[in-house]
Amino acid sequence: MEPATAFPLDFQTTQDSERSFFVNDSGFDLIVIGAGPAGYVAATRAAKLGMKVACIEKTALGGTCLNVGCIPSKALLESSELYARNKKGLKHHGISLGEVRFDLGPMMTRKEKIVQAMCKGIGTLFRGHKVEHVVGTARIAAGGKVEVEGESGTRLLEGGKILIATGSAPVELRGLPFDGERIISSTEALSLAEVPGRLVVIGAGAIGLEMGSVWSRLGAEVLVIEYMEQILPGMDVEMTGQLQRLLKRQGMSFQLGASAGGAEIEEGKVKLAVTAGDKESVKECDRVLVAVGRKPHTEGLGLAEVGVELDERGRIAVDGDFQT
Repeated sequence: MEPATAFPLDFQTTQDSERSFFVNDSGFDLIVIGAGPAGYVAATRAAKLGMKVACIEKTALGGTCLNVGCIPSKALLESSELYARNKKGLKHHGISLGEVRFDLGPMMTRKEKIVQAMCKGIGTLFRGHKVEHVVGTARIAAGGKVEVEGESGTRLLEGGKILIATGSAPVELRGLPFDGERIISSTEALSLAEVPGRLVVIGAGAIGLEMGSVWSRLGAEVLVIEYMEQILPGMDVEMTGQLQRLLKRQGMSFQLGASAGGAEIEEGKVKLAVTAGDKESVKECDRVLVAVGRKPHTEGLGLAEVGVELDERGRIAVDGDFQT
């Protein structure tokens, strides 16, 4: 596959009209696969530089971040914080509001409205810069050729360059496959219809702590299980220790240096096997959120067929200019 065109970082917009581009008369100058924060920004930037651009997305514009990641999680964090502060955090200010309650339905509706508004904004951005939004599943057929399988059939796009921006997907744990109901990923955790009585979060990274905090504030009994000896592994120990104390004060509990094995579901409850050193125990809960990381979303792209190499973690091997 032909490498992507690299633009120098000091290239100024005022020079756009003076720069010459490779033009594919039979198609596009650039085909972007994925309309998340990387894909839609790249597509818009390329269009501003005078290129004819197509951006392929099989679901909604905005990718994981806008639809089932950063944006909806921050919306729920804000709502749950307001509830928690009004319920517990205003008395020392001399403010009394009486009984404070919340309604999960309107809270989720607000979150969805924020997501939809931002996704629609990307559509407006595309139309304003004449980026063609192609809906469907992409597969690279050859250098400069991408097949898109959509509702109306298959379409072949031809372009001078291809940019892969397909993002990532949640990692499953062996013995704990996602079922979307009791063993869930962050995607399902963002749209629960009710507050779980007891929630076990496996993984004390940013995703696990955010979602655990949301549901803890709303009344769930949350236990976070982490394989390493600190939350947010790799971050500054003093800072993570302070954060853990704040989360404990909020009501969350932690079991560090522990791992989760298989689980059994009985009468709507999850019985999770947990190992800490040489001790084994069973934690019973309503739901288990597996938040141990994310993996590259490259399946079905046809990379092997066109000679694009992947590393041992499934990531696309690139050079210093991020080219294949």
